[in-house]
Amino acid sequence: MKGTFTLSIDGRQVHAEEGQTVLEAALAAGIDIPRLCWDPRLTPTAQCRLCLVRLEGQPGLVTSCTEKAQPGMVVVTEDDEIREVRKTILELMLSEHRLSCQTCDMDGECKLQDYAYLYGADERAFGLREFDTDPPNYTARDEAIRYDSSLCSQCERCVRVCSEVQGLDILTLMGLGSAAPQVSTAFEMPLQETDCEVCGNCIGACPTGALYERGSRGMGQLKNLEKVVTTCPYCGVGCQIALYVNRDLGRIVRVGSEIGLVPNDGSLCVKGRFGYDFIHSEDRLTHPLVKRNGRFEEATWEEALDLVAGKLGDIKSEHGPDAVAGLSSAKCTNEENYLFQKFMRAAVGTNNVDHCARLCHASTVAGLARAFGSGAMTNSIEELPRADVIFVIGSNTTECHPVLGAMIRRAAQDGRAHLIVADPRKIELTRYAQIHLQQASGSDVALVNAMMKVMLEEDLWDHRFVEERCENFEAFREEVLRTDLEEAAHVTGVPLSDIRRAARLYAGAERAAIIYSMGITQHTTGTDNVLTLANLAMLTGNVGRESTGVNPLRGQNNVQGACDVGALPDVYPGYQKVDDPDLRRKFEEAWGVTLPVEPGLTVVEMMNAAADGDIKGLYVMGENPMLSDPDIGHVKEGLERLDFLCVQDIFLSETAELADVVLPATCFAEKDGTFTSTERRIQRVRRAVAPPGEARPDWEILCDLASRMGYPMHYEHPSDVMDEIASVTPIYGGVHYERLEGTGLQWPSPTADHPGTPYLHKGRFARGKGRFHPVPYRPPAEVPDDEFPVVLTTGRKQEHWHTGTMSRRSRVLDWLLPHGELEMSPALADRYDVGDGETIRVISRRGSVEVTARVVDKPRPDSVFMAFHFREAPANVLTNPALDPIAKIPELKVCAVRLEKVAGEAEGEQEQ
Repeated sequence: MKGTFTLSIDGRQVHAEEGQTVLEAALAAGIDIPRLCWDPRLTPTAQCRLCLVRLEGQPGLVTSCTEKAQPGMVVVTEDDEIREVRKTILELMLSEHRLSCQTCDMDGECKLQDYAYLYGADERAFGLREFDTDPPNYTARDEAIRYDSSLCSQCERCVRVCSEVQGLDILTLMGLGSAAPQVSTAFEMPLQETDCEVCGNCIGACPTGALYERGSRGMGQLKNLEKVVTTCPYCGVGCQIALYVNRDLGRIVRVGSEIGLVPNDGSLCVKGRFGYDFIHSEDRLTHPLVKRNGRFEEATWEEALDLVAGKLGDIKSEHGPDAVAGLSSAKCTNEENYLFQKFMRAAVGTNNVDHCARLCHASTVAGLARAFGSGAMTNSIEELPRADVIFVIGSNTTECHPVLGAMIRRAAQDGRAHLIVADPRKIELTRYAQIHLQQASGSDVALVNAMMKVMLEEDLWDHRFVEERCENFEAFREEVLRTDLEEAAHVTGVPLSDIRRAARLYAGAERAAIIYSMGITQHTTGTDNVLTLANLAMLTGNVGRESTGVNPLRGQNNVQGACDVGALPDVYPGYQKVDDPDLRRKFEEAWGVTLPVEPGLTVVEMMNAAADGDIKGLYVMGENPMLSDPDIGHVKEGLERLDFLCVQDIFLSETAELADVVLPATCFAEKDGTFTSTERRIQRVRRAVAPPGEARPDWEILCDLASRMGYPMHYEHPSDVMDEIASVTPIYGGVHYERLEGTGLQWPSPTADHPGTPYLHKGRFARGKGRFHPVPYRPPAEVPDDEFPVVLTTGRKQEHWHTGTMSRRSRVLDWLLPHGELEMSPALADRYDVGDGETIRVISRRGSVEVTARVVDKPRPDSVFMAFHFREAPANVLTNPALDPIAKIPELKVCAVRLEKVAGEAEGEQEQ
């Protein structure tokens, strides 16, 4: 605990903490001191000098942002001399500032403007500089970020945010000491030719509007825009974003984020800041569509809902309720996912309900629940950079979870954390890692078992933790000691010396955290992979404490929440088993209906059953299996064989194109609700704009449809749905909307006065004792051979998200990455005589695609990588639908392919 003391500021006794500056102490006490260059996330530099104050007993003035507060200090923040000095500083700034307040987007929200008015600064006191009409500019060709040097105050906040928050050092202040210093890049390189991640956090840091989003310029001055704080709809980090709405236009015209909000503290990634064009896209669905004679026609809501209810009812009557299946959505709110699974179970009468968690983190839920008793991220995001060692395995964090990735990067750069990265590709984080273990795809169990054998042999494990808090250790130890270290090095392709170094570094840490994502889970051995990581954490005692744990990063905004509220075939909300008679009776009493007994089908099983003719009707809410599922040729076969397909979405997706009825839904910005982030944090989603046309919130559609099927569901507002969730879901028992303002709540929060749980398993695992599992290595279901000699792994790119229905309709994101690419190493490119930008055909046992080759030193020489966002080159035509036997997750991360150069086609032709 830091010590506290008092000091006097402007005659008031103020409490301060040891290490605080005078400025921080003043602001904490509600005493404002002018400042332009200060940002609570950054090292203070006193660049602007506006925060000058007087200290009793000291000559001259000092900058309060750099002066440490001391006990008994007497501070004066305002007197005649200070006012005069501030006025002069402001007049010097104004002499180098283009005075265009009336037409500036920052008018009314600009601190420089406010302070100039407050101190009566004369903009002509030092003359006015003439500005070049077209000065050299590193953002001149940039579609995302623009810089106007005539509005720049040279505060360097943008430079320091890029360095100290993002860890990239892209920006610098050029020409210091000259008449016209300005922000630029090294050697004034265009921004898109640098390592810039286009996060736009420099825009968020700029106090004067010198840095701005190109697409929002002229779309409304900030003082006239309404700000709505909500939760980002992309990855699972749960960043809090501010939507700025021009009510005259009825549009969101820019996105920002407030400093101090958990978990992102003002930072955003490229998707969070620039990926909102889809909200107002002309492609949005605005009316219900019914397919007649092979063509969609607009219909009324009454006609469409009657048709859906009738068709599903007919299938239920003729073939039984298990002939119907439903896909819920990680893009929808908790309330909507809860109502969807309730609709399928109570109104239709089947447990055939699943969602895309099956394709990304089903093995996390299965594995961690077996080992720890809870299938969720054990620790909080803000804890992770404080770990002594961070072990990132199967997670391309800076691309797929960029805000968290930047935190890890900065921790490694500062030396606060030692970084171990295990990934078949040379991802960006490997640049900062002490050790990069470039294992073969699908060899994770062999790698981690080898690390644990080193720990056992060298006595690097936590005897007390294992003895007091764990069980089944001897069976586990026996299995691990069978590991042949030389063979493990051969299987993984990782030198044994590196395996030993990684084991010693991880085991030697006081606090070590594991971070993983779909590089671990999307395998036929996904559950085994997760169990092995749980074994590693328990063996070293790195569970149940701050900055430790096993931390899966969810890929979508509400994967965690959709699982929590029961959008799975084998559990009710709160992971309560459907085949437990007592729990089933509990929900029958709550919902007033007899519920089905047997667990239902998973996503891939549904598609197989549809192809076999066993599933006759499918209701899809916000999912796009025609791009997201493995072996999409087989998916299409199944969907086309259905008697009836209803798709509820915001766009006419590839899946919706096959539907009989399409229902137009609202997006995140057009409705209220909650999402649950990867760190179990339940956060508010707030309506900012009206939906297009006749689009309706998913929860309202579900209620109307259930009522038509003889099971009335009536709620006035999503908060009523959350109250019902709390009443039947112990981990959400204390969750109500009034408690979610601010930082939200991390489950478990079982009662109305429970503060939430930042990290799990403190003192005791959720299952009592943590259970070790013996896990032998098993190879992937499909390995390279003479016919298909190359390993294909799939994933995401920073610029896009999931099946691209949202991100590819955003101008900046599509400008940054307009088409799919196949990453291949220079050695593999030479082997196939393929040049960068040429077209290559990728062929698996299930299909083929043509795609642009990108020759980069990232993949292993025996592997290629492809993102699955692009319908023009759909990676999941190729992937293997083989399933993990426990979690039923498909092996999207490993399949065998062969490559063929496509003669006569260049990149430009490919883009056409």
